Amino acid sequence: MDDEMMRRDAADDKMITEAYDRLIDSYMHSCHRKKVDIIAKAYNFARQAHKGVRRLSGEPYIMHPIAVAQIVSEEIGLGSTSICSALLHDVVEDTEYTVEDIENMFGPKVAQIVDGLTKISGGIFGEQASAQAENFKKLLLTMSEDIRVILIKIADRLHNMRTLESQPANKQYKIAGETLYLYAPLAHRLGLYRIKSELENLSFRFEHPEEYAAIQRRLEETKISRQESFDQFTKPIEKALEDMGLKYQIKQRVKTPYSIWSKMQNKHVTFDEIYDILAARIIFTPSSREAEANECFDIYVALTKIYRSHPDRIRDWVNHPKANGYQALHVTLMSKQGHWIEVQIRSERMNEIAEQGLAAHWKYKEGMESHEDMEFQEDDGELNQWLLTIKEILDDPQPDAMDFLDAIKLNLFASEIFVFTPKGEIKTMPTGCTVLDFAFSIHTFLGSHCIGAKVNHKLVPLSHQLNSGDQVEILTSKSQHVQPAWINFAHTAKAKAKVQAQLKRAQREVQKKGETMFMEWLAAKGFEPTQSNIDQLTSFHSCENRDALFLAIGDKKVILGEKDEDELKGKNKKGDGAGGGWRKYVPFVKAKKQEEEKQPELFIVPEKFNRKKPIFINEENITQYIFPECCHPIPGDDALGYIDKQNRIEIHNRKCPVANKLKANYGNRLLDVKWDMHKLLFFNATIRLGGIDRRGMINDVTLIISNQLSVDIRGLAFTTKDGIFEGTIDLRVHDREDVKAIMDKLKKVDGLKEISQIM
Repeated sequence: MDDEMMRRDAADDKMITEAYDRLIDSYMHSCHRKKVDIIAKAYNFARQAHKGVRRLSGEPYIMHPIAVAQIVSEEIGLGSTSICSALLHDVVEDTEYTVEDIENMFGPKVAQIVDGLTKISGGIFGEQASAQAENFKKLLLTMSEDIRVILIKIADRLHNMRTLESQPANKQYKIAGETLYLYAPLAHRLGLYRIKSELENLSFRFEHPEEYAAIQRRLEETKISRQESFDQFTKPIEKALEDMGLKYQIKQRVKTPYSIWSKMQNKHVTFDEIYDILAARIIFTPSSREAEANECFDIYVALTKIYRSHPDRIRDWVNHPKANGYQALHVTLMSKQGHWIEVQIRSERMNEIAEQGLAAHWKYKEGMESHEDMEFQEDDGELNQWLLTIKEILDDPQPDAMDFLDAIKLNLFASEIFVFTPKGEIKTMPTGCTVLDFAFSIHTFLGSHCIGAKVNHKLVPLSHQLNSGDQVEILTSKSQHVQPAWINFAHTAKAKAKVQAQLKRAQREVQKKGETMFMEWLAAKGFEPTQSNIDQLTSFHSCENRDALFLAIGDKKVILGEKDEDELKGKNKKGDGAGGGWRKYVPFVKAKKQEEEKQPELFIVPEKFNRKKPIFINEENITQYIFPECCHPIPGDDALGYIDKQNRIEIHNRKCPVANKLKANYGNRLLDVKWDMHKLLFFNATIRLGGIDRRGMINDVTLIISNQLSVDIRGLAFTTKDGIFEGTIDLRVHDREDVKAIMDKLKKVDGLKEISQIM
């Protein structure tokens, strides 16, 4: 046994040393100042702190910090401060060492970053916030001081996703859902496109393993034909670039399984109907930094002489970089095989920024030394604006977990437009933004008092949606104030947060006024301002809580009078509570009890419930679970369970939008769900159809469903316009297998072009 342990320890030492050597090697090949001593010190300290601890996968724990540091160095391109912080990022959380110990040994900057990466123990943001939201909020608070905190956290998340197989299923859904909802958009916003794609893909693989495997299989099957298409497409391009005397490389970019799946879901198409799986990327060495923009367009002109370009799909990110620094010229060309293929034209500098995001962007700033702490003292205006917006969201005094994460999510917009001020300055805004969003992006006062705008010299309302290239002049009035209706056309996180904050402020004032009126009324009528009396009238007026009652009184929606007096007198009478004001509640309580008796008894999660084990749903216990209206999961669907605040279990489809929010907010309440059904019960399913209209089409469809497959049709809805029809069919099925069989049969109907299932 001792020999076995010695062999294992020797193998561990070899593995750890090799991983550390790879880290140092990648750091030595970077352009950063070579501070190997401080990295070695952090490595030895972390190795000692985590000694004897193993991950769920069985490997020594220190392998995780080394792997995170490797990603930080090699894939994000950060320097010694970040590498040290990555090596130490779990020390404070998992060992006896404190942030003060880290500061004494490695200085205040490393300590600040490590503290930002350390999870909170105990709530500090109020009862409404979940633990996940609290930790994410702390991370963002520190990030707004030093952006490296979030870059290291993204590296940490990437390694956790790469090693997620060792976790139980419910933990996988939590981590994958949180990654897709928050960390992938964050990586995108910070320009880490390759990492963003990998995070999305890994999340998809763990949440929908069968669909992931099916798309991977199809990609493998089409690999040879795709390579042939790429070679045919790029051959004349290579000749043109060589004739121009350029040093270049052309890379094949294949859409990820997640990206393909998303398009299949959103566009209701099959794998075979996605034509942009393949794209090309031209990376060239410019003759000089000043010439690279012109040379991008020279390449574009050369390409359009070979292939026809799509006029609506030219994206000039060269002259108008994205907020995260991304630059490239995108053009879509028609291949000789009749397929549209996107080509991305980038210089080597642009490509490095696209791969490494912010870190590379700062590296290329003129006059900057390649020293990490200097690089991170300066921010771009757009990034500063984004960090400022996040700070404003964090300052919200009443954070609800869902609202907070939704606001952050809103701010991680992917698509951008360019809008001009009256003086011709360019502002980057999210697609779909309105005049109100633009006003708040410039100044809170401007947004609060905005009455409309002149867009391209035409008068438009607050709700008007802006387009790229619009010139916008905001019109204001001192008498204008924030209105509740504004929340409906505030699109950006900043505008929404500002509108909600001002409405809350106004609401608090009305609420305070209502509370004063209530207390004065109680005193005038001789009642004590006890919690019991307040609760009684809150219930009497069907208000959710005491604050809602005060607000209603302040708004004059509730006028206190004789009935309220009778209610309190009835309650305060001696006896068993059957007299006075209680009488009216008795029939209601009885009716409610009778109603509850008719309902099936729901399963209540006991205190010592093993959340790591899956729950199995069968014909006997299916009525013990709640199936919400948001997604209608049926047997065969990828599903998960969520333990609600009453300890009941809701069953959600894993791709349901509500489930996505739950994964990001309440991961500790998630359960793995397995179906154990035997085609005894029926469930509702809806199929969407579309295609070329012809006589007898509906008849052919219904004959296949009713006669050939013996499936009950609950409802039909079809519309036709200009020879094209679309519609839905509501069916009664046993499971997802039935739906697939129906869809496979319907694909053979002449003229049916689109078939998809509605969640």
